[in-house]
Amino acid sequence: MKYIDLRSDTVTWPTEEMLKSMLSAEVGDDVYGDDPTVNRLQELAAKTLGKEAALFVPTGTLGNQLAVFTHIERGDEVIIPEDNHIVAHEGGAAAIIAGASLRCLPSFKGRMDLSKVEKTIRSGEDIHEPRTGLICTENAHSTGVVHELSYMRELYALAQNHNLPVHLDGARLFNAAACLKVDAAEIAQYADSVMFCLSKGLCAPVGSMLVGSRDFIEKVRRKRKLLGGGMRQVGILAQAGILALEKMTLRLHEDHEQARYLARSLARLPDLEVFLEDVHINMVFLRLNKPVDGQALALAMKREGILINPPQDGMLRLVTHYYIGKTQVDKTVENLERCLKQL
Repeated sequence: MKYIDLRSDTVTWPTEEMLKSMLSAEVGDDVYGDDPTVNRLQELAAKTLGKEAALFVPTGTLGNQLAVFTHIERGDEVIIPEDNHIVAHEGGAAAIIAGASLRCLPSFKGRMDLSKVEKTIRSGEDIHEPRTGLICTENAHSTGVVHELSYMRELYALAQNHNLPVHLDGARLFNAAACLKVDAAEIAQYADSVMFCLSKGLCAPVGSMLVGSRDFIEKVRRKRKLLGGGMRQVGILAQAGILALEKMTLRLHEDHEQARYLARSLARLPDLEVFLEDVHINMVFLRLNKPVDGQALALAMKREGILINPPQDGMLRLVTHYYIGKTQVDKTVENLERCLKQL
């Protein structure tokens, strides 16, 4: 049985075209740098984002952590919104791997007050203070909100004025680009390094990309090996990544349309508060306005063939993707309404 799976856009499986293409991928040993398919993927990723070089990594978390590890010296501070993925969902890795101190600033859906960012920057001239070594941001944000280009531009200009690099966690960068109706490179130009995922909404089974200057990526390659991220005949996976970039990025607006349709449909149900204004990409957030056992709700939906994550603090996130169309949305809304009444 194949479920209607709305837990995340990471749950997609490769398309038929991807699977066939992976079987015929030309491979080599990527630790030696001689896997031709990986090299093509890296060249494509760099070109797509307007950067000099790129590196294929197993996960987005590893990509983010490699960026922090490479940009800073041990003990440096990293200025970052308090609700970003690097802070909330990467297990404290920046402290363990890079020896970073995360200077978490209040944010509104991932957007920091830039005047506060500037006041937070520390030069390290005072021997009592750590030095600010990096600023991190996220677009699209994990709340599903997309930050406009003007914010990215102003943040980058501020960082440049203080000779600080900016790292962009762009796990869903192409969703942000589709929302803004711009090329991904227009967003990436406002960061020195960018990570994006191939397995979030793009149907590739594994992998993320880290892009930046040639010198930066050479340093990252060494540290990827150090952390055990060097892989061998990985062109089998990289071939799926090539198709993800060439084809799947072009259809993300369809997922956004389904998310808006889902949000509008859910907004008509009682006992739900749907955050329609935040449906920028393929994520729908809603609040349950009555007490509900979250585990029981998820189990009841699963019995109907629909997978959702249990609500957290009354908040539920539903994510559309390649395998979610109008039929799946209608069935989800119908069953969610019935399950909520029963519970």
